[in-house]
Amino acid sequence: MRLDPTRERAILDATVELLSEVGYDRMSVDQIAKRASASKATIYRRWPGKEALVVDLVCNHLEVEAAPPPDTGSMRGDLLAVVKGFCGILEQRHNMIFGLLPALLTTPELAAALRDKVPRPDITGITPLLDRARERGELPGGVDPGEVRTVAESLAWHRLLFTGRPLDDSFAEETVDRVLLPLLRSWSAAGS
Repeated sequence: MRLDPTRERAILDATVELLSEVGYDRMSVDQIAKRASASKATIYRRWPGKEALVVDLVCNHLEVEAAPPPDTGSMRGDLLAVVKGFCGILEQRHNMIFGLLPALLTTPELAAALRDKVPRPDITGITPLLDRARERGELPGGVDPGEVRTVAESLAWHRLLFTGRPLDDSFAEETVDRVLLPLLRSWSAAGS
C-alpha cells in the first residue's frame, strides 16, 4: 500500500537518520515511527517490518549524488575524477553504511535481500571513461569496466572500513597512479 509521499519521505528520512545514529540492530520500528511522527500501524501498512523498510530504502529511495565524470582530456584525469567522486559518495553515506554493516554480517536475510535487489549502476562512470581513453589512443585494447570498478571501489571500501584513513586527494592519486593506471595498461595490452 502506497503512503502519502510526504509521510513516506518522513519515514524514509527517519530510517536513514536512525541507521546513521544507532545502526540497524539497535533501530526499531517504534523509534522510526516516533522520529517520523507516524504511527507504527502506518509503517506496517507499507512495510511488513524493519528489514523490508531498509531494503526498500536502499534499493529504491536512497539518492546517490554522483555527477557524470568530466572529460578531463586524459585517462589519468578522468580516473582521478571518478575515484574522487566515489570517495565523496562514501563520505556522504559513511555513517549510514557503518550503521548497516554489522547487520549485513548478523542478519543473512537482510544481506541476501540487499544483494538480490540493489541495482548496480555504473555510478562511477568507468564505461565512458574507458571509451574516451580508447578513442584518445591511451588504451590499445578493451578492458572490462566492471573489473576496473571492482578494484577502484574495493580500495576505497578497504580504506574506509579497515584503515580509517581519509578518502582524500592523496588517496585518489595513489590509487590512480600506483594501481589503476598500471592495471588498466596491463589488461588493455593483454586484450589487444
